[in-house]
Amino acid sequence: MQHNTSTAAGHNVVVVGTQWGDEGKGKVVDWLTDHAEVVVRFQGGHNAGHTLVIKGVKTALQLIPSGIMRDGVVCCIGNGVVVDPTHLLAEIERLEGIGLEVRSRLFVSESCPLILPFHVEVDRAREALRETSGAGKIGTTGKGIGPAYEDKVARRALRVQDLKHPQRFADKLRELLALHNVALGGYLKSKPLEFQPIFDHAMKVAEQLKPMMADVGYMLHTINKRGGNILFEGAQGTLLDIDHGTYPYVTSSNCVAGNAAAGSGVGPDMLHYILGITKAYTTRVGSGPFPTELPMDEPGTVGHHLSTVGQERGTVTGRPRRCGWLDAAALKRAIIINGVSGLCITKLDVLDGLKEIKVCVGYELRGQRIDILPLDADDVAACVPIYDTFPGWSGTTFGVTDWDALPLNARRYLERVKEFIGAPIDMVSTGPDREHTILLRHPYRA
Repeated sequence: MQHNTSTAAGHNVVVVGTQWGDEGKGKVVDWLTDHAEVVVRFQGGHNAGHTLVIKGVKTALQLIPSGIMRDGVVCCIGNGVVVDPTHLLAEIERLEGIGLEVRSRLFVSESCPLILPFHVEVDRAREALRETSGAGKIGTTGKGIGPAYEDKVARRALRVQDLKHPQRFADKLRELLALHNVALGGYLKSKPLEFQPIFDHAMKVAEQLKPMMADVGYMLHTINKRGGNILFEGAQGTLLDIDHGTYPYVTSSNCVAGNAAAGSGVGPDMLHYILGITKAYTTRVGSGPFPTELPMDEPGTVGHHLSTVGQERGTVTGRPRRCGWLDAAALKRAIIINGVSGLCITKLDVLDGLKEIKVCVGYELRGQRIDILPLDADDVAACVPIYDTFPGWSGTTFGVTDWDALPLNARRYLERVKEFIGAPIDMVSTGPDREHTILLRHPYRA
């Protein structure tokens, strides 16, 4: 039997978050884009938030790949992403307002499911009902992401390609809107929406989106075959993955590296190096269990330090992020799930000045010691962290670009983390700017 082997000439890197999101993926993608011809998002929607700081100027992205900040780089939104066309166009216009050329180098898969106004209404009404009923909020961003993915797996979604066919779009929209209006006007006790305004607006935005519609999977295949490097940009984080996260306190898509293939339309043989991004501590936005969480309200405490020095607020929602010590036992789970080739540790500088630093290396769960994050959310909530403690450092790591220039205790901290998780640390981020980076092994040359 003759086996099919990859003939791809390019080298490709997948960037994924290994915690509960907000790890600093956007900065790392921007940094790596210098070596990529195309950057592709493969899951999530505009519930993602990537904040980039370039020469002191801060830019927040939600749906458009972070590679857009590099002139001449092609950016793709893969089929695994749910797209709110109104938000997409607003984000394009905002970037054009700061002088970026976007439309000529942004391509959107025709297979992307659309987020429409009733998805947003359903999302918000559900969260409100959970709160009033006492069931507990999931902590969604209220942007319609989950309901749009539900329509996708129920095989009733309107997709980007439907925007090219007005009558087909209208017929499907009437059916789908009727379904959601039943839920809105009944169980969710919210106001049903009207067909015509939704249809008219969709046809208006369609004219702007048509030039950007593309067969993204084949496009990526063609670019890679002739030698172009691809960078796959993940959103959210491994512990928010719909299958592998702390369910049900998760997002509604697969955030893990394996989905880079399915969510962009290429084969897994095109995923050559997996770069996992993790903070030097841990944060989480929204509800759900968090074993190493620290109280943040009282000035002078470690939790308050991490929150304020780290400026820990969600890019999309503005909600304060919950903060805690690095959970290396959870990180070990994420490394296994993603097949991580190497790690980038971000926000090391936030730990500057702490007298001692702790790392969770396991848990006590109902009287037993376990060394890796459990799969059941109730078990995670019951975990009592077991810590290793390290001396902190008084010197600064901010902006350091050379490993040997780090304080000795900072290097010892990172070495211990590397030893425990069993994966190499290939990059360290020491500040928000793209230049604040220590490179130990380049993902595009590994």
